Amino acid sequence: MAHIDNKDRILLRALQHNARLSNAQLAEQASLSDTPCLRRVKKLQQDGVILGYHAALAPQSLGYTVLVYAFIRLSENSAQAATQFEADVEQLQQVLSCSVVSGAHDYLLEIIAEDLPSYEHFVKHRLGAIGCIAGIESTIVLKQTFTKRPLPV
Repeated sequence: MAHIDNKDRILLRALQHNARLSNAQLAEQASLSDTPCLRRVKKLQQDGVILGYHAALAPQSLGYTVLVYAFIRLSENSAQAATQFEADVEQLQQVLSCSVVSGAHDYLLEIIAEDLPSYEHFVKHRLGAIGCIAGIESTIVLKQTFTKRPLPV
């Protein structure tokens, strides 16, 4: 775990809110001069605290109106099946996240689709084609009230 002080936290909060801030703007927010600010940001990148810079897109504006959480049960509880499943699922563009979970299921997938027929097609022809899956339980999100992407820093 990297050592993060208050100045780093200010920089991280600012970058999570707006990753397009200039170094001068970041430095001003953290009460730093430009060079030390740039050094801190580079160190946070090298330490793996900052993983990248991304644009947040509105799924609906791109035609994705359905959000689904799918619980997956594998046919066997082995490292080989898990590795194969994770590699196969990572190739599916509609899968936004994949988490190993405890309980009756092995994985939880967050999936987007254009509509319910396209989700059905995805399950039957793409996800269902993965050989090591024993069961899929889908939960359709009726309304997402909020999403918190920025981490509390």
